[in-house]
Amino acid sequence: MHEATSIASHRFPCAGGRSLWTPTRRDFVYGLGTSVGSVAFSTLLAAEEQKKSGPLAPKEGHVEAKAKRCIFLMMEGGPSHIDTFDPKPALAKQHLKEFTRTDKQQSAMSGGKRYFVQSPFEFRKAGQSGADMCTLWENLQHVADDLCFYRGCQVDSVNHPTAMYQMNTGNRFGGDPAIGSWTTYGLGSVNQDLPGFVVLPEVSYPQGGSANWSNGYLPASFQGTPLRAKGSPILDLQPPKGITPELQRANLDLLAKLNQEHLAEHPWHGELSARMENYELAFRMQMQVPGVLDLSKEDPKTLEQYGIGNDRTDAFGRKCLLARKLVEQGVRFVQLYAGTWDSHDYIERAHANLIGAVDKPIAALIADLKQRGMLEDTLVVWCGEFGRSPDNGVRGGTAYGRDHNPKAMTVWFAGGGVKAGHTIGATDETGAEAVECVHHVRDLHVTLLRLLGLDDNRLTFYHAGRFKQLSQFGGQVIKELIA
Repeated sequence: MHEATSIASHRFPCAGGRSLWTPTRRDFVYGLGTSVGSVAFSTLLAAEEQKKSGPLAPKEGHVEAKAKRCIFLMMEGGPSHIDTFDPKPALAKQHLKEFTRTDKQQSAMSGGKRYFVQSPFEFRKAGQSGADMCTLWENLQHVADDLCFYRGCQVDSVNHPTAMYQMNTGNRFGGDPAIGSWTTYGLGSVNQDLPGFVVLPEVSYPQGGSANWSNGYLPASFQGTPLRAKGSPILDLQPPKGITPELQRANLDLLAKLNQEHLAEHPWHGELSARMENYELAFRMQMQVPGVLDLSKEDPKTLEQYGIGNDRTDAFGRKCLLARKLVEQGVRFVQLYAGTWDSHDYIERAHANLIGAVDKPIAALIADLKQRGMLEDTLVVWCGEFGRSPDNGVRGGTAYGRDHNPKAMTVWFAGGGVKAGHTIGATDETGAEAVECVHHVRDLHVTLLRLLGLDDNRLTFYHAGRFKQLSQFGGQVIKELIA
């Protein structure tokens, strides 16, 4: 007997010529929808269906992925490669000699005489790989063999906001999607109860503001979600006193019904769909976020490992531990900010303080990911928006610093399919310009996407009359970086 026949309703005659109705299984299931107890059940079914079909639902990449997730450590302000990971002994011989720029060498400052400045720091060869590190990296040296240093990256701008935009979005002028937005657009996210792209900024936002993690012209669901550094990470995360989850659910259901009706009449309003998704995500986050962000239950040894509780390292240590917890819970892309590294003077004091604040937390993050078996498929990136110049306009005294330099910088990676224990590319003898394995930042972006299983040429979005992509007009994978 066919299923349709077997579950059909049946009516049997009874006294007075009336029929006695006997409910079938289908009638019973349909009837559930009218009971009070079924509201939660139907809500759960709707939520699960939304997770499977929503904008952040997991998607297959274009190519085989070496990394499933990314943690991006953004050192805002432009850390000096010459004073961190790219030593230049030649500067010692030229210290305070007049510096003459070539047409290719750019500087943020113009006019006046300029002088070479040697690094105030000593360097060591770290790990079996012999990685160059300033001796202030007391903890990072212990994970040197897990790192891949790249010295060939170049950008276009010497101004902080435009350079930040280019490093984060590929566009110097802002308004485009951030790399975290492109990643979640292409891959979705594993955990539908948390944002796919999370940002942990400083108390004051970086130059260029929140546009550094904007969704740009992508649907609003792909924008970065910033968590506050102090106080409640997300404002209004908990409902007001007396508001029960059941009441919230009923309010959201009514709002969704009204919004759906409006959307049916105005289907071109994409922001309304994103707003509806965000309402649902916010409701689910109330259950997940407090547990993920609560560090009070962490093992004291873990807290100490990240430098939490120490005034110098506490702030960035919390970010690094939260980043590990977030990616462990399925968040696709987490970006952490530390800064500012803009040391035009007193670089010895400024960089020493900044390195001291991030060294222990970053080393702990790498070691923790490795110990948990997550480093292999987690791509960690460390960089600023540009490097620093070998010269400075100050002569005499101790206020030596460095200018902006878009032609030379150091970017390092860990995990996620990169060549651990290698240094790729080189700069000239003074660190003024990359001269080996030189690539524009667009190629860096293309490479990051490829490691995550995405092809920049296929990861496009139609906007303003053409298909757009992170690299703007295409780029090439830096094959030397990939294991």
